[in-house]
Amino acid sequence: MPINNVEMHLTTRIFYPDLVNIYGCTLGSNTTVGPFVEIQSDVSIGEDCKISSHAFICSGVTIGNRVFIGHGVIFINDRKPESCNADGTKKTDKDWTLEKTIIEDDVSIGSGAIIMCGITLHKGCSVGAGAVVTRDVLSNQTVVGVPARSL
Repeated sequence: MPINNVEMHLTTRIFYPDLVNIYGCTLGSNTTVGPFVEIQSDVSIGEDCKISSHAFICSGVTIGNRVFIGHGVIFINDRKPESCNADGTKKTDKDWTLEKTIIEDDVSIGSGAIIMCGITLHKGCSVGAGAVVTRDVLSNQTVVGVPARSL
């Protein structure tokens, strides 16, 4: 089973455990995880969250309580992704800087949204489907579009 070194509450539900790739993370009580989701190490997800199918939550993301992650939401943790260094050698974990992302309580992220690294989505904000979020979103603010802007 692809669920390794995961700290999860007894009430956490993973609907199709054979169809997820989850490792080294923490999942809070009453959180649900849909199929075809990847949650990497160094991710913390709070209580009463819903992670919809096909979401990718990379290392360095912290998600608060009562957060909705729509289908196909992608988080990014590397501002300058490259395969090789300037000298042509393959990059390793030592050759890039992980940038953390914070998702506070009661946030809703619509399907297909992309969340750039190094930002905070503050309490109660909403991200529209397909939005590309490149900067902090204020509490209770709704953003949409590419790049995401306030309604």
